[in-house]
Amino acid sequence: MEHSWPKARPEVESLHAYSAPLEGRRQLLRLDFNENTIGPSPKVVEALRAIPADHIAIYPEYDGLREAVVENLALPLEPDQIGLFNGVDAAIHAVFHAYGDRGETLLTTSPTFGYYTPCAQMQGMEIEALPYEGESFAFPLENLQRRLQESKPRLLLICNPNNPTGTRLAPELIVAMAASSPDTLVVVDELYEAFTGDSVLPLADFQATPNLLVLRSLAKTAGLAGLRIGFAIGHGAVVDRISRVTGPYDINSFAVTAAFAALRDQAYVDAYVAEVVQARAWMGQQLQAAGVRHHIDGGNYLLIWPKQDPAQLDASLRQAGILVRAMTGKPLIDGSLRVSIGTTAQMQQFWSAYARLEGLSA
Repeated sequence: MEHSWPKARPEVESLHAYSAPLEGRRQLLRLDFNENTIGPSPKVVEALRAIPADHIAIYPEYDGLREAVVENLALPLEPDQIGLFNGVDAAIHAVFHAYGDRGETLLTTSPTFGYYTPCAQMQGMEIEALPYEGESFAFPLENLQRRLQESKPRLLLICNPNNPTGTRLAPELIVAMAASSPDTLVVVDELYEAFTGDSVLPLADFQATPNLLVLRSLAKTAGLAGLRIGFAIGHGAVVDRISRVTGPYDINSFAVTAAFAALRDQAYVDAYVAEVVQARAWMGQQLQAAGVRHHIDGGNYLLIWPKQDPAQLDASLRQAGILVRAMTGKPLIDGSLRVSIGTTAQMQQFWSAYARLEGLSA
C-alpha cells in the first residue's frame, strides 16, 4: 500500500531548493565558492579555543555585537540599524519572508546569486530577471529603471558587485533608485564589496530612504563562512521587521565569539583583501597573455571560457586537487568556469594546472 504524506504549500511542493555541491572539498584548493582561501585571523582561532566548555550549554548572547559592527564600519549608524543573521542566506530568506507575498514581484538581474529565486518562489512571487548586457555583462540600468517605475515591484535585489559576472553599479545610482521608488524595498547584496569598494553605506541616509537595505557578511573576507554570520543594515523599523521572522537564537555562540574577534582585527581582513586584489590582477595578465577568453570585474572571482568541455575540465582540475565551478546552464555564461581568487601563490598553482590541461604555455 502506498502511503501519502501531508502536502506542503503549493509553492513548496513545486520548489527546487537551492543546493550547492559542497561535500568532499577539504584538503583541496577551494576556488569554487568564493570563500576566503587561507582561513580567519589567528585571533579568531584563539578566541574560539578560549571558549569555556560550560559555555556550550548556554544559549548565545548578542549584547554588544551590533555596536561592534557599527564601530567596525565607522559610519554614523545606530545599533538598531544592524540586523544579525545566521549568514546572509538567512538574511535574504528573512527579507522574502517579511516582505514577499503572492502576486508581488521580485525584480532582479540575470545571471545572479541562485538563492534569490527559490526564496521568491517560496512566497509565491513573480520573478522578473533582467539580463546583463553585451560581452562585458554591463548592468541593464535603463531597462531596470523603466521596469522599476512600470511594475513597481515589492522587492528589487541587486548583487553589487554581481556574482557571478562581477558587474559593478555605482552606489549613487542605487541610492537614486531607492529614492525614486519608495514602495519598493531595494536590497543591495554587498558580500563582495570589499574587493572593489562600491558600497552604498557611506552615501545612505536611511531616514530619507528607509526602503534601502544593505547585506554584509564576514564569510568572504574574514573567513567565517563555516560559522554563518551576516548582517542586514538599514532603517531600524525595516531591520526590526526582518528580524521578527527569525528564531530567537539563530546565530550560535561560536559565530558570535568569532565575529567579535574578526571585527577587532580589521588589519587582517584588509591584508587578505589586498592580496586577493593583487592576485586578481596577476591572473588577468596571464589570461590576457595566453589569449584565453575571460571576464574579470568586481569580486574575488573571474570567468574563463575553456577550449574543452567545461565539465571535463572541471573534473580534470579536481583530480589535480583544484576546485572550480562550472557555470553550466546559467544564462549568458553557459560554457564558462567561475574561478575564485585566492593568494598569488594559489593562483599560480591553478594557472599551472589549467594551462597544462588546456595545452597552453604557463
